[in-house]
Amino acid sequence: MKWVFLSAAFACAMTAAAVVPAQAKGCIKGAVVGGVAGHMAHHGALGAAGGCVVGHHMAAKHRKQMQQQSQQAPPRS
Repeated sequence: MKWVFLSAAFACAMTAAAVVPAQAKGCIKGAVVGGVAGHMAHHGALGAAGGCVVGHHMAAKHRKQMQQQSQQAPPRS
């Protein structure tokens, strides 16, 4: 259980230390979920790191989709 908390604390510390906050988008939620899943497999820190990467990827993908939708929408008058 201490690895879950350690992983979450590490993810929070890394997010706080990030120079550009947009790069950490999705990382904390992914790290927490990955840390819990990794804890079940006895690899909490590895799960948190992987969850951070996946969470960041999903947030970037969502941001890109939103930008494409806003460009395709007709301008309001």
